[in-house]
Amino acid sequence: MAIEVQGITKRYGNRVVVNDVALRVPRGQIYGFLGPNGSGKTTFLRMLCGLLTPDAGTGSCLGWDLRTQAREIKKRVGYMTQRFSFYEDLSLEENLDFVARIHGVPGRKAAVNRSLEALGLAERRRQLAGALSGGWKQRLALAACLIHQPELLLLDEPTAGVDPKARRDFWEEIHQLAARGLTVLITTHYMDEAERCHHLAYLAYGNLLTQGSVDEVIAGAGLSTWEVSGPDLAALAATLRAAPDVEQVVAFGNTLHASGRDDARLRRALEPFLRGAHRAERVETRLEHVFISLMQTARDNYG
Repeated sequence: MAIEVQGITKRYGNRVVVNDVALRVPRGQIYGFLGPNGSGKTTFLRMLCGLLTPDAGTGSCLGWDLRTQAREIKKRVGYMTQRFSFYEDLSLEENLDFVARIHGVPGRKAAVNRSLEALGLAERRRQLAGALSGGWKQRLALAACLIHQPELLLLDEPTAGVDPKARRDFWEEIHQLAARGLTVLITTHYMDEAERCHHLAYLAYGNLLTQGSVDEVIAGAGLSTWEVSGPDLAALAATLRAAPDVEQVVAFGNTLHASGRDDARLRRALEPFLRGAHRAERVETRLEHVFISLMQTARDNYG
């Protein structure tokens, strides 16, 4: 296991931001973290890489104890933060050289050149980091995370604000790295990105609510979903949300998706509204339906 932790807990005052979390992540896996903002995802990542010490719980990261061997863990982890955190008045080459110095990378110049080539940055090596677009800043940040050849990569919402093509290219790179044995933990709010992960965990206000493969998470939610079509869907959505046994109603293009825990009861709840021009058919529950359901049932731990 790359990561194996039990009972990991972190408090700030009276607020528990990570509550009794247990997790096992095999090496070479891409493990996705989902959950609302403020749910403890970033705090959990920081405990894994030795930046924060848990208040309770035990575990190891890359075979090193979280509590007593944080220095060893830091040497072997690449951490990409939510915000771009490199010097904007330095060139790409200068930024990478600085990071390589921090890590004591041997053959620093050659390592910087390899990083620039690997992420397609060589032609921009003398460009100032502050002049880069979001996608190119993302590539620079990833190159910096990888320059010391870590065994574990922690990515905190790395594609926020990045265009679709840059996001796709980024994920292709992540899968290539995982295929070579690198373990990746990534937080994201994008459902299409979550579906690219080998396994998922849903953390809501400090509590781990579910984990498993995409299929396991969807099956475990126990949701049934029906697609409703017809005229004046906005008014129909408002009515359906007040109906019994309808847990959620979400617009999907020119249709509505209505979900509930009991398929028979959900169908009966929909029947009065499906006369005339409206039609409904059962469809496959998606990860987004599960995500919304978990958000609705999770309780905020603020205060």
